[in-house]
Amino acid sequence: MRQFVYRRTTFVAGLCAVTLIAAACGGDDTTDDAVSPASSAAVVESAAQAEPTDVTMMGDQDIEVTLTGPIAIKYASATDAQKEALGMPLTGDHNAGTRESGVVFQQFHGGVIIAKNDSPGTPAYVVTSGGIRDAWNTERAPDGTPSLTGKNGSPGPLGVPVTDLTADGDVQEVTFEHGKVTENTATGEVTVTVNGKVVPAGLR
Repeated sequence: MRQFVYRRTTFVAGLCAVTLIAAACGGDDTTDDAVSPASSAAVVESAAQAEPTDVTMMGDQDIEVTLTGPIAIKYASATDAQKEALGMPLTGDHNAGTRESGVVFQQFHGGVIIAKNDSPGTPAYVVTSGGIRDAWNTERAPDGTPSLTGKNGSPGPLGVPVTDLTADGDVQEVTFEHGKVTENTATGEVTVTVNGKVVPAGLR
């Protein structure tokens, strides 16, 4: 990953300028408009902790990719291990965007970041397990059984992830809106549960 840039410098600089102007206008520090050094520092510190709006990084074939909204916020807060597992973002319209349902996503070499919609307050989640992703992306009938005429991914019966991938020893798991998928990395066994019922994983 060659670069990623948090575009919040302008925002912070603007807040600093507003703080300095307010301080200058309140020349009589006995008035209510006076701004103390402590409160100015608090404003700057608060601005510094603001979430980035965009994250720009290099993707496939040295093409620049800009993450926005909940996808950018999730990537910025991801652990080093999550970022390493994700790898570089994939480019092209089919690897990122907004589905008809409003779900937003960005595919990476080793996983995906996905959110229910593009509102900045919507949580996004990281899915990086190969077996879990493959099972989630298997076409399924509404009851969760594999079907060539079914739907997969977020439009499928599992829906959108509601947790990041978690691990307990050799067992990894992702919880979805309507079920969960677990993978035993020692044995390769993948278990798919849809609406409380275990269904065939559908993997070869």
